Amino acid sequence: MSTARLNAGSVTALPDDVARPGYDREGQRIGIVHLGLGAFHRAHQAVYTDDAMAAGDRNWAIAAASLRSAGMCAALAPQDGLYTVTERSGDGDRIRLIGAIRDVTVAARGPERLAALLAAPDTRLVTLTVTEKGYWRRPDGKTDLAGLLANGNSIYHHLGQAVAARQAAGLDPLTLVSCDNLPDNGRVLRDGLAAFLDHHGMTRARDWFERDWRCPNTMVDRIVPAVTDADRERIEALLGQRDDGAVLTEPYRQWVIEEDFAGERPRWEMGGARLVPDVRPYETAKLRMLNGAHSALAYLGLEQGHGFVHQAVADPVIRPVVERLMRQEAASSFTPAPGQDLDRYADALLARFANPALAHRLAQIASDGSQKVGPRWLASLAEHGHRGETAPATLTALAAWLRFSRTGHALSPDPLSGELAGLWARLGSDGIVDGLFGDGGLLADQWRPTDAQKALLQTLCEG
Repeated sequence: MSTARLNAGSVTALPDDVARPGYDREGQRIGIVHLGLGAFHRAHQAVYTDDAMAAGDRNWAIAAASLRSAGMCAALAPQDGLYTVTERSGDGDRIRLIGAIRDVTVAARGPERLAALLAAPDTRLVTLTVTEKGYWRRPDGKTDLAGLLANGNSIYHHLGQAVAARQAAGLDPLTLVSCDNLPDNGRVLRDGLAAFLDHHGMTRARDWFERDWRCPNTMVDRIVPAVTDADRERIEALLGQRDDGAVLTEPYRQWVIEEDFAGERPRWEMGGARLVPDVRPYETAKLRMLNGAHSALAYLGLEQGHGFVHQAVADPVIRPVVERLMRQEAASSFTPAPGQDLDRYADALLARFANPALAHRLAQIASDGSQKVGPRWLASLAEHGHRGETAPATLTALAAWLRFSRTGHALSPDPLSGELAGLWARLGSDGIVDGLFGDGGLLADQWRPTDAQKALLQTLCEG
């Protein structure tokens, strides 16, 4: 006999130790539209929103839209948007039922449904987790209008339509909250949407957007590895029900948000979010220390035959490189906020990486590397270059990515895989550094190495 499926009618049959939403779920109207129905959103922003509604905030339920893939929509719709988050640590598993998502849709299949949600009077916020490539940026940081226009289903198409529709209907402006690993993610989103509106000659809509809409910068942090079939079977055994939307994560979570909203917002701070005037020091620490170390572990670890983060960080050859990258190079490449203890932060990161209960796959981290190396490594390298320093640990990680970019895209895809393969085919190991970072190089707008950095990177690539 097959196991029953999790849904609103089966919640009472869950084990007593599964935490339930602490509010009347049916009494909450949708106040947030989310773009990007992936595991990170379900383990992060949806959890904070669940906490806010449990603390008494009303009408902040989420309507979540996948832009293309119908898989998660098909998983959550029969479950009435319900799913579980399992926090996994050495002390065991703690399972929580999340009720914040009330509606799911697929933009590519029904754009009119997403348009209606974005133009609804009750909608006050849009949150986004679409990964770096979803912002359609060129290597120089500007918006890739040609690419997104050819796509036809970008975030800017849907948000641009929402600006025009809400203006025409006399509705309130929205706050757009990017929750992706991009420096100045709110500014990137604002610039991209403004460029889209400009391109289409939507002058009135653009003026209203620039004047009244808000796009706060944010920093998000929680490790959310991909769920395996074995994980699903284990969760099903614990729940006594099948949960096709289940998420696994670590106990730690962090959300730092610029206090800049067009109107009301949920009290996300009830779940531990921090509202600050300037996100940049926290964002930079996370990008260069956590994300930078993650990418280093991914490329160095895969090269040594490791499959998971906890294996790579335990490798006696890799760990010293990652520790130096975090503590000496990344941490010294920017000015922290008052009271921001970066050495303590590095200690916490290493402990999180070493958690063997959280099977975080290196191949998952290694995907889309060309979109990640800029904020994670190149900005730090540029700062050290200005000081006349080489930053050898960061260069070691960068060389590992370069070697991986030659052969690894079948394992972890990259939007520039064709261009990178072409450079390797034409230039080989002797010319790949110049092909990327020399005059006219593919990533030259993001970093120009000093002679000493270039020489060391070239040696590392050849090795």
